Formats: sequence, structure tokens, C-alpha cells
Amino acid sequence: MNEGSHIEYNGGENLNLKSIASEYRHLSFRERTAEICSWLDGQVGKDHRIYMREILSKAENTVSVRTGENEVKLMLMFGSNNYLGLASHPKIEEAVISAVKKFGTGIGGPPILNGYTQLHRQLEERLASLKKQEAAMVYSSGYGANSGLIAAIMDKKDLLLYDKFSHASLIDGLRMTSCSHRAFAHNDIEGLKKSLVHARMEKFADIFIAVEGVYSMDGDTAPLDKLVELKREHSALLVVDDAHGTGVLGENGAGTSEGYGVCESIDIVMGTFSKALAVTGGFVAASRDIIQYLRYFSRPYMFSASIPPTVVASVLAGLDVIANEPERRTQLRDNVDYLVDQLKDSPEIQLTTKPEAGIIAIRVPEDMQIRKAAAWLDHRGIFLNAVEYPAVPLHEQRFRISLMCTHQRSEIDYLLHCLKELYKSGACRA
Repeated sequence: MNEGSHIEYNGGENLNLKSIASEYRHLSFRERTAEICSWLDGQVGKDHRIYMREILSKAENTVSVRTGENEVKLMLMFGSNNYLGLASHPKIEEAVISAVKKFGTGIGGPPILNGYTQLHRQLEERLASLKKQEAAMVYSSGYGANSGLIAAIMDKKDLLLYDKFSHASLIDGLRMTSCSHRAFAHNDIEGLKKSLVHARMEKFADIFIAVEGVYSMDGDTAPLDKLVELKREHSALLVVDDAHGTGVLGENGAGTSEGYGVCESIDIVMGTFSKALAVTGGFVAASRDIIQYLRYFSRPYMFSASIPPTVVASVLAGLDVIANEPERRTQLRDNVDYLVDQLKDSPEIQLTTKPEAGIIAIRVPEDMQIRKAAAWLDHRGIFLNAVEYPAVPLHEQRFRISLMCTHQRSEIDYLLHCLKELYKSGACRA
């Protein structure tokens, strides 16, 4: 997300959570929550329900959703990061059933004290092999993996240079450490190079560069080949959050670093199981020494219970599918290319950037009321993500479309039809 962006409150239909929180910050906690909840209830009354929709079926390309009127309708799912359709793969479902029969539903504590199953050990070995690293460790969430990694590996003698569009989990990790840190403009290699030159003159103990393999708000990738050259030139350590690239990019689905041919040159790679692998949890892969260090100094790992054996079994089976069914990645790429190609016929619909994975982001014009527009699409059976201010600046609000390999051409055509009607008709404009 675009950390630190700020647009002045201008009232009316542009009222949003950040504006509300700012307006009522002088109130007590009870008064503030009452005011904010009253505003949220009003959004429901205006038929602006675009979050927390209740899904009653599997996360497939078509889902059953309960509406605000307590009715159930079928919708086309373009808001799930289940890129490879693994959430309902029969082999994965079988593996989960087998795991719960053998290992039960959980461990009952963190791995460092309460142990973990052979499935957990096997998964860590598989992940290390996939990412071409010496070792790996599994966290209970991707958020915990990223924030816990950042907080553990740096102290006040170090510097972190990170992309401006880095995920909130990295920002929160920084809040738990005393290291110096500076953001550089998104994918700005020249700006990063200048920061590295200045940083070396300041004599930090270690310099870390943190980027994402695939950026979740736009779907573009970090130029890892150029970043590897820079980190070598300046003796820095490169940390890659590959949440949205793992399973999707690369010849074998190893992620963005494989796509750029630099797997062995990444110092630390982090990922999640909540995107292409369609469950929950996260991991870090690196050298044996780094992983051993993190097991004892990364607080989210030390103080969180192990992810359930059922989740581990799902990820292991998912890795098998990724290895054995490469056609899923090919079909996902074909679907993305088709959607992007068809959008060229509608110049009023602008992509935020060229998509390189399963995420396609299209701009919402400043005079379009994003909540009304999202509700308009919702009523037509299109489930996608509306990314509004303050997550991004007002002029960068967008609809984020997540494609799956299981989407049929007719379903993508219907999405295109609805988007073109919305943008050409002037509906939901201020």
C-alpha cells in the first residue's frame, strides 16, 4: 500500500474511515466507536456494502453469497487470491482429511516448546528446496512472518531501505525495532542506488533492502535482477516478500525470483499460504544460520501456536499440484493476457500498471463514487475488491481484480461487459 499518503478531508460523498477517525479523535474511545459505527451502519443503509460479504460456498470462480437482504445469490468471484484454484482441488481435500485423522486438529502451542509434526518438518524442507535456500520455517500467518522477520533481524546499528509500496506488515515490523529506515519511490532503482551510496558513508553495520516480488495493489513485480546487482555492489542484504508470486511465477512456480533467474541470490525470502495455496500461514526461507536465529528471536514465531496439521497437509498437497500441473499457471497467464488485451478497446478504463501475475488493478476516476460503483457491480453479480482512500490516495483509488486459472472465457467476458457499462454510462459519478 502507499504508506504515508495524505489527502485533505473534503466532506460529502468522499467521507471515509480516515476522515471519520480524524474528525472524532478528540472524543473518548466509547464516543469515538459509537460515531464510527453509526457512520458504518449508514453505509449499509445507502447500499454501500462492499466489505465482509458472507460467502456460503467454496472459493471457486462462482460463489454463493448472502446479501444484505438475507437473500442468497450466485456471484462471479474476482476478489479471491486463489489464483490456481487450489481451494477446492480434490487431491488437496483428500490430504486434509487424511491429516486430521492421523494428527488431529492442532498442536496446542508454539513449535519451539510444544513441538511439531513430521508434516511441519516436511513442509519446511519442501519450502527451502522450492526457494533454493538452505532452510525454512513456518509461521502461523504471513503477517506474522513479515513483521516478525523485520523486527528480529535489525537493530539500531542497521538500516532498512524499503519500497514505498511495501505491505503494512513490514511497516508494523519496523515499529518493533530500533533500526534506521528509509522508503524509496516504487521500483526506483536509481533512487535506491543513491540511498545506498549515502548509507555506506554513514557506516551502518548492515544495510537491508526490502521489496515485494509482486506488489498487491498493482500486480507489478520488483526488478529483482537489478536489485541483486545493487545489493552485491553495496554489500547489502536483499529481503523479498513473495506472497503473491509464490506458486504463480517461474517455470516451476517457485516465485518471482525464479522468474528473474536469481533464486540463489536472494538472502531472505518470505511468503504466505493465503494466496495461491489458498489457506493461511506464512514462511521465511534463508540460510540455516538465519533460520536458526529467527526460531529464537522472532517473537511471532516463538509466541504463536503452530499452524494446524490440516493446513500443513493442504500446503504440501498444493505444492505437489503446483509441481505436477504446470498448465494451471499457463491458464492463469492466458486469462490475465486476455483480460488486459480486451481492455485495450476501452480507453476509459485505465490499468494502474502492466500486470505481471494474477492481479489486475484498474483506476477509479476521481468523480466516480467508488462505494456506489462497487455496489453497482455487486448487484450485477461481480465480486471484486474496491481499494479506496486512505489505503491509496483519492486519485489512485482502484478496483483490484484477482483472476484464477479456473475462470472461463465467458465469465471474463461478463466482467468486461459490466466494467465497460459502468465506465461508459457515467453511472455512480459525482
